[in-house]
Amino acid sequence: MSKLWGGRFTKKPEEWVDEFNASISFDQQLVFEDIEGSIAHVTMLKKCSILSVKEADQILQGLHTLYDKALKQELDFSVEYEDIHLNLEKLLIDEIGEVGGKLHTGRSRNDQIATDMHLFLKRRVQEIIELIDELQEGIILQSEKNVETIIPGYTHLQRAQPISFAHHLMCYFWMLQRDKERLEDSLKRIDLSPLGAGALAGTTFPIDRAYSAELLGFGSYYENSLDAVSDRDFIVEFLSNGSILMTHLSRLAEEFILWSTEEFQFIELDDSFTTGSSIMPQKKNPDMAELVRGKTGRVNGNLISLLTVLKGLPLAYNKDMQEDKEGMFDTVKTVVGSLKIFNGMVRTMTVKQKRMKEAVSNDFSNATELADYLAAKGVPFRQAHEIVGKLVLHCIGEGYYLKDVPLEEYQQHSPLIEEDIYSILEPYAAVERRNSYGGTGFQQVKTQIDKGKSLLKSKEAATK
Repeated sequence: MSKLWGGRFTKKPEEWVDEFNASISFDQQLVFEDIEGSIAHVTMLKKCSILSVKEADQILQGLHTLYDKALKQELDFSVEYEDIHLNLEKLLIDEIGEVGGKLHTGRSRNDQIATDMHLFLKRRVQEIIELIDELQEGIILQSEKNVETIIPGYTHLQRAQPISFAHHLMCYFWMLQRDKERLEDSLKRIDLSPLGAGALAGTTFPIDRAYSAELLGFGSYYENSLDAVSDRDFIVEFLSNGSILMTHLSRLAEEFILWSTEEFQFIELDDSFTTGSSIMPQKKNPDMAELVRGKTGRVNGNLISLLTVLKGLPLAYNKDMQEDKEGMFDTVKTVVGSLKIFNGMVRTMTVKQKRMKEAVSNDFSNATELADYLAAKGVPFRQAHEIVGKLVLHCIGEGYYLKDVPLEEYQQHSPLIEEDIYSILEPYAAVERRNSYGGTGFQQVKTQIDKGKSLLKSKEAATK
């Protein structure tokens, strides 16, 4: 059989040209969306009397047969028919005869592929949102166990101030919440039907775009046929949101990698999410976290790739836009896999509370407590900062910490320092006292955990 578009041509491309031109190797992932879009299109053509009832019913029966075969993975696709649309049309004609050629009435591959991608991305974004919910639940479970677990807080990877480990984990809950909200908002722009826009100018057939959009579950449809077939903003937005999400996961991966080293020993990752060495029997490598960190680069690359493809394209469709799919598929796969990996890692990791306590007991991360103590007694903070800085320098020289400084020595630096300083310098007290809204104080951490749980519960109730 000749190409379905081959009437104007006198010669066929060579096989290697067909292979270069074809997209069936990757756009076959849209098989279900493409069949569903065709079912809606034919149902609309039947309603509008553009196809006869007999013709439409024949085509619909054939499409349902193809759908069932696709579920059983019984469809064979060929590079000769380029893409998922022409392959399915050819298979339909083989199934029901020449009437299958009427499937394409009032439609172009341009609005067809756009419809497929809107359907595909709408479903995958909803799946990603659900996976974020699960990861947030895992973070809350670990946070509830570790409200009063103290960990060194860092800036510049230098010990800064002691904080609640739950406070540190909950930071990622709120990052993920923003990721989720961005994805939820993007659904407004994904949930648009391009079907019926034709190649670029609409069609002379009396179609009903609102009806086909309703059949496919779209909230609305494009107002401009040129925009409908040339818009890839919704994919760019998804790739951008995916890049931000992966960046957050990459940051958490870096923390897990550091915390699980012999030098930190703050956590131990479950065996299910680590691997060994081929030569060093003692090794337990955080490979899953490292892979998430590494895969963030490919997701960022997918975003830049599509932006570069689109930046110089005139309206409407150009073959360059075939390059919009592989990056989208890859980002969906990568984000879904990374979220599943992290959900498992977070829920199963062992938090080494004793080691964390030791870490904050022998450092100078309580220095700010001493400065605040002096400031509360009327010493200007800059002066208090200098006093404490000199004390820290002195302690480093002597080989001990602020908790070990004798009271007489403290009072040589400031007579305002009294016996109560030792209880204030305790890491537990230092964390507990930081009770400003959103701070690391235990009550504040419990408050944000409760708020996080309420957000997840309200989301769950809204979806029922």
